[in-house]
Amino acid sequence: QVRVVESGGGLVQAGGSLRLSCTASGNIFSINVMGWYRQAPGKQRELVAAIAGGGTTNYADSVKGRFTIARDNAKNTVSLQMNSLKPEDTAVYYCNARLRTYSLGENDYWGQGTLVTVSS
Repeated sequence: QVRVVESGGGLVQAGGSLRLSCTASGNIFSINVMGWYRQAPGKQRELVAAIAGGGTTNYADSVKGRFTIARDNAKNTVSLQMNSLKPEDTAVYYCNARLRTYSLGENDYWGQGTLVTVSS
């Protein structure tokens, strides 16, 4: 069994900051990529930022320069520091872990989502 649990969402004014955290736990052999996705009402889920085990990062153009993703491989955690937030950042944010367990091949595991609301 694998669990992916996020925390840190909430309500913030435009220009403010929030930090999201995520931990993967369970029967994990290795984690390849950890990332954050978001889904706004009426829109498709989109990649916000991702980080590989070696530290290579990938950001959506809309968040470059404002968001920073970081990872602690020893603790199987990933964080997303969000600065200069805009109303269009409002969405449910989901943590994703692409990992291999001791009994299965590589699969994607998702958290339950955490709501980020940015007021204007």
